[in-house]
Amino acid sequence: MDRAFFRVKYGDTEELHPEPGADSGWGTEHMRGLAVSGALAREAERTIDTLGREDLRPVRWTLDMFRAAKMQPSTTSATVIRDGPRLCLIDTTLHQDGEPVARASALYLRPTETPPGVVWSGGAAPTPPADEHIAPKDRERLYFDPERGWGDWTDGFADTARKQVWHFPIPIVHGERLTPFQLAASIADVTNLISNLGSAGLEFINPDVTMTIARLPQSADLGLALTERVEHHGIAVGTAVVFDRQGVIGTVTASGLANARRAVGRYSLREH
Repeated sequence: MDRAFFRVKYGDTEELHPEPGADSGWGTEHMRGLAVSGALAREAERTIDTLGREDLRPVRWTLDMFRAAKMQPSTTSATVIRDGPRLCLIDTTLHQDGEPVARASALYLRPTETPPGVVWSGGAAPTPPADEHIAPKDRERLYFDPERGWGDWTDGFADTARKQVWHFPIPIVHGERLTPFQLAASIADVTNLISNLGSAGLEFINPDVTMTIARLPQSADLGLALTERVEHHGIAVGTAVVFDRQGVIGTVTASGLANARRAVGRYSLREH
């Protein structure tokens, strides 16, 4: 796809100017969570590179979206909380008009050898689309219909309980290579869609996302498959496994807050 969430412009500092594809289904004036998460993941990676910590791998990514990010110029900053022999913890913040609107925490760990003991592992094994699947024109993802398999949005996808999506890559910044970590961190936000899409559309907003991965994606595309959802008194929690063409790489959990008065219709979500 010849598009990205941002273009970089320079004034006194680097600014990320959102492109049309960064707008949200909740309104064209709002920035979508994929763009927010991707921008902060980019800042975390630039910081780990500056530290020269090629020995570490990203394992946990927690995003908090505590104000509505607008479709306007944004800046990012990072703080190294801990840089130790086996781990590094980095906090990043997205600013608009000089105010913080979102923050994220990235935990990096140093890989070692797997211990010899036998430990239980989960049984989730979603199947990715066949290799011949390509990104549908002007679309960024495929949807899984239990009767038809992978393809465009269908009633079968919208009505099934445990939803799955397969997402194609969208660069964070024009002219920059999308890294595996940026891919995973941005797509993690789609957990809200597969967790909370119901008969009346999407009636929940997600103020946060937490992704934990044992390895980075090895394919350019990435999938999410819902495994659990609970809801009480307008607060929902959804969990999905993250998988590439080689298998499951981790999990994502997103909380949801009821927002029924501004629900997004089911079919308008196909674009977001």
